[in-house]
Amino acid sequence: MSTLFQPYRRYFDFSGRSRRKEYWLYVLLFYVVMFVLAFVDSALGLGGATQTAVDTTDGFSASANAEGGVLTAIWAIANIIPLLACGVRRLHDSDRSGWWVLISLIPLIGTIWLIVLMCLDGTAGRNRFGPDPKDRLGRAAEAVFE
Repeated sequence: MSTLFQPYRRYFDFSGRSRRKEYWLYVLLFYVVMFVLAFVDSALGLGGATQTAVDTTDGFSASANAEGGVLTAIWAIANIIPLLACGVRRLHDSDRSGWWVLISLIPLIGTIWLIVLMCLDGTAGRNRFGPDPKDRLGRAAEAVFE
């Protein structure tokens, strides 16, 4: 549970490294809350949501489309910094510069490539961004090799 909220404890921390587990749990939390808030916005009439119910010849068919509103926008704005910070730390774990996060600005290909980079395993042991968050070599081994 502490891993899930680690990005909030390191809100403005763009240095160091983050494990895949930390990054992907945070991304999952972010999108689940976005999804829930979109429906809450729709139910409260705070967003541009549309809900339709259509009768067909085969029977009753319902369709609903929930778009984000005020609560969804507040959640997204409040999470821009920790999402970027966690992404930069995730790239640091694989010994890449945090500037690689900008590759997502390239439509489709850039986003796919960034997802691939976020899925790669981090470098074992210490790298230029700090110690291994998994502590695979152990702290005693790092002391010997420094």
